Amino acid sequence: MEPEVLFQEHERNGVAWAEIVLNRPAKGNALTLPMLDEIERFVGIVALSRRIRAVVLRGGGKFFSTGGDIEAWGSLTPEQMADVWILRGIEVFNAVARLPQPVIAAIQGHALGGGLEFALMADLRVGVAGVKLGLPEVGLGMIAGWSGIRRIAETSGVVRARELTLLGAPISAETALDWGLVNAVAADRDAMDAQIDAWLEKLLSNAPIAMALTKKLLATMHVEMSHDHAEAVAHARATEDCNEGIAAFREKRKPVFRNR
Repeated sequence: MEPEVLFQEHERNGVAWAEIVLNRPAKGNALTLPMLDEIERFVGIVALSRRIRAVVLRGGGKFFSTGGDIEAWGSLTPEQMADVWILRGIEVFNAVARLPQPVIAAIQGHALGGGLEFALMADLRVGVAGVKLGLPEVGLGMIAGWSGIRRIAETSGVVRARELTLLGAPISAETALDWGLVNAVAADRDAMDAQIDAWLEKLLSNAPIAMALTKKLLATMHVEMSHDHAEAVAHARATEDCNEGIAAFREKRKPVFRNR
């Protein structure tokens, strides 16, 4: 039986990047607890790697993900729902968001409920024209529990978050672009892959430590961070990569960063 979450490592110009692929197409890539365990395992591999410079999240088949599998949580008690399902999902999703490497979500198909919440953990998102994004849980008497409500409010504003979460109706990729929920809309899957390739080309040429520090600062953007900014700048400046970047600028050449 084929694994329901795949991990694939690739290399471009001597620099590694990875894909985490939801591989349950017959069920719309609906998420289960074992799938969350696998995602966490692969995220752990990426977090500890000094080779991998970026991550792409994908869904196999027609959907990116239809969210949490109702068969997995529909019979849970309220206490189990909170402790076993919601807290576990948040823990795993936060691990994705905390990765020091940039994360791209390739939304080739509909991203609904927990599927959209999963995509929201990425730093960059591209959707194929015509796909739908939404948090339909209120239609089931449920709420989006894996941090999606707050993240949409942070990304698109409270007014948009209310519209998406209270109406429960999905929006198009084009509307999501207008709202800032995706960074780009591609005409088809080939165009989506071309967009991802363009992003990877840039991300893989950037200094990994500097990007990791930038992500750390962005994650706490609502906190008074002046001293942290100073500390982060000092940290970045102390790296070999920073010295290489300065030297390359002065010598008018492309830098070669070594994650040190």
